[in-house]
Amino acid sequence: MKRLLQINKADNVAVILVDGDAVAPRGHKVALRPIAKGEEVIKYGFPIGRATQDIAEGEWVHSHNLATGLGDDLEYRYTPVECVPAEVPAAPTINGYLRYNGEMGIRNELWIVPTVGCVNGQANAIVERIKAECDLSGIDDVRAFTHNYGCSQLGQDHANTRAALAALAKHPNAGGVLVLGLGCENNQIDRLREEMGQYDADRVKFLVAQQVEDEVEAGLEICRDLIARMKDDRRSPLPITKLKLGLKCGGSDGFSGITANPLLGRLSDRMAAWGATTILTEVPEMFGAETILMNRARNEQVFERIVHLINDFKGYFRSYGQPIYENPSPGNKAGGITTLEEKSLGCVQKGGSSQVTDVLMYTQKCVTPGLNLLTAPGNDLVASTSLALSGCQMVLFTTGRGTPFGTFVPTMKVSTNSQLAEKKHNWIDFNAGVLLDEGVDPERVLDDLVAKVVAVADGERLHHELTGAKEIAIFKTGVTL
Repeated sequence: MKRLLQINKADNVAVILVDGDAVAPRGHKVALRPIAKGEEVIKYGFPIGRATQDIAEGEWVHSHNLATGLGDDLEYRYTPVECVPAEVPAAPTINGYLRYNGEMGIRNELWIVPTVGCVNGQANAIVERIKAECDLSGIDDVRAFTHNYGCSQLGQDHANTRAALAALAKHPNAGGVLVLGLGCENNQIDRLREEMGQYDADRVKFLVAQQVEDEVEAGLEICRDLIARMKDDRRSPLPITKLKLGLKCGGSDGFSGITANPLLGRLSDRMAAWGATTILTEVPEMFGAETILMNRARNEQVFERIVHLINDFKGYFRSYGQPIYENPSPGNKAGGITTLEEKSLGCVQKGGSSQVTDVLMYTQKCVTPGLNLLTAPGNDLVASTSLALSGCQMVLFTTGRGTPFGTFVPTMKVSTNSQLAEKKHNWIDFNAGVLLDEGVDPERVLDDLVAKVVAVADGERLHHELTGAKEIAIFKTGVTL
């Protein structure tokens, strides 16, 4: 393997590809020519910050001599670029579960959804009884999605909790749902039912613990009825246009923007060409690369919504007295990422090169095919949950550091480097690190990823599903009473 990779011919830094280099760790940057103090450092063909001191040719470029060049809110102008659809092979079909409203589920699971953290224990007790006493053949999983919210919340925090649980209860990956309330909480079941709007009353049931003598026994009986209905559910061939994929990265390293993220971008472009849907979030990790997305907005209205997406999130940080650019994380820096611009330029590559068709608010259901942007933070658990709450049946999660977690839908871990895939084979589902190997055909790797996505949609389990690592995390914004 060669020592250095210059990603764009305009770059004045290159990435180290090998272990044990005398200058810097693998994934870090070295200067390709002298860079003067105050001069822009260029990677991916874009500035990733300014040199804080003179940098010699061949010198390590990192936090000791490079700092962000980002400022506050910017003035943006819509400068659309032409997005030419790529030629793609014939679209595959998905063997999924067709739900009452025409949506597709890729799992047939039974979920207990507590309205408030006070009944988490009862929700788990119902799950234990179901697993011990019921025939679950044909049912993929039984899960209680516990959380600590639903009471003593105000304003947007309370609204977020209610909206998140309403979206969770209606997700097509669930063939049956029991919403379990306490009775005295702020998040009342009647108000939650209003938030849900239209739902399948045969598949979503409600129980208030304070209104029955034994809530665990009552919940078990309701779930027995749901299980009986779910046993008749069968997979059937459905068009890939019904598939919605979330795009997420976490624990990024110096290879994230070289291997895994661009691979997901090409997958996103292929899905868009097939009429399917992808959703990109992590708004703070768009800062510094936002104009790339803005100029791909399908019209001026979508462009203005992207501007608000960016500026409103900056305003959110300011409203709580927090710095806007407190990023990258320690793990990112250890992996070779120095500034937020560098992280963002790698992050947005997951969105490929196709048009941005819509912008979604938190928990807003996605209805527009193609690439969508979603309001949510960069936090791995919150962002992944948010993608699923907006309708994604699967999340593709790229990582250079590794993580075992999964949200409540299948969460595919895509490694940025082969060393991680080999070391944490019990976490990683797909290795994009092979793209660094000489002679590897990128189109073949993309075809392999598409095949993996289809297999998972058809029922193949991911590592986090096998270990039971499935969680939800609700976006918390403000004061808790």
